[in-house]
Amino acid sequence: MPNEAHVCVIEDDDAVRDSLGFLLESAGIPTRAYGSAAEFLAAPADEAPGCIVTDVRMPGMTGTDLLRRLKESDSRIPVIVITGHGDIALAVEAMKLGAIDFFEKPFADEAMVAAVRAALEQRATSEEVDAERAAAVERLMSLSARERQVLEGLVSGSPNKAIAHDLGISPRTVEVYRANLMTKMQAASLSDIVRMALLAEGLGN
Repeated sequence: MPNEAHVCVIEDDDAVRDSLGFLLESAGIPTRAYGSAAEFLAAPADEAPGCIVTDVRMPGMTGTDLLRRLKESDSRIPVIVITGHGDIALAVEAMKLGAIDFFEKPFADEAMVAAVRAALEQRATSEEVDAERAAAVERLMSLSARERQVLEGLVSGSPNKAIAHDLGISPRTVEVYRANLMTKMQAASLSDIVRMALLAEGLGN
């Protein structure tokens, strides 16, 4: 990677921080570890990181607080957030603030390494973003009215049961619609779905 781009891992849990740092270093990705968002912001700005991996829930300044600070400073650093089970609403909020991806704990090591590599190599031009937005809009237009409603629920961060209650259908039916829209949107994960929906609305990176 050019200029030995490094990753900043921000995580208040010592075990998780050490484990993630070891995973990335083992994959040949230089890392710098911080126990809090405040510690990261206080570090000397001698070299901007190529990517940030941060937990969402942390004491003091949270991951979403950090994203707001980065957005206010017009930072272009790609950010990947880590969430606990059931924190989808927080993950969606993070993506609306500019995060490029999110992972629920526990996550697959290979998937995290691949996401970090993609973030470090991210060199998207405005034309590429426009093409991605056009593709996202086209895929959204292929959804049925009910699939769009389920998508809106997912993007708002609602779990399947809440979406089912709001639409007056069973959670199992929501799962079917969710699987259908994942196929139509050519999405591999929930974060893909959220990213494409935000991109189509002009809110994504």
